[in-house]
Amino acid sequence: MKLEKDKILAVIDTNIWVSSLLNPYGYPAKLRNAFKDGLFDTVISEQMITELAEVLNRPRLKNKYNLSAVDIEELLILIEERSNIVLLSNTISICRDKDDDMIIETAIKGKAEYLVTRDDDMKFDRDVASRLLTFDVSVISVAKFLSILRS
Repeated sequence: MKLEKDKILAVIDTNIWVSSLLNPYGYPAKLRNAFKDGLFDTVISEQMITELAEVLNRPRLKNKYNLSAVDIEELLILIEERSNIVLLSNTISICRDKDDDMIIETAIKGKAEYLVTRDDDMKFDRDVASRLLTFDVSVISVAKFLSILRS
């Protein structure tokens, strides 16, 4: 995918993409709509796409929230078609939660300006935030990212 120079480039944590399907009225759904409207570009890794597909296809989640295979497929196709996909080396070890290192490495390798997450380990850990800032990546909430898009 070719990225536009004037658009904001972000990594959207998988938990936000999941939430965007579960609650059509929340901030994550507003973020997904802004993405559909082309208001920002995203970076993602194959590992993140795999994780997202696995989570969305959990029977408990699909049944509880009445997620259809079509809803899931549409979201995955949207993300894959419109995102810059980066390859990870799995050599970054910054976060207490090792699963979050995949998201962090995606942001660094993809040269994202923002890592948008609800994950407190990434949002509130000063070491994580300061290390990411050395790569010009800011860790922010969905609400803050939406306000940046509006300004």
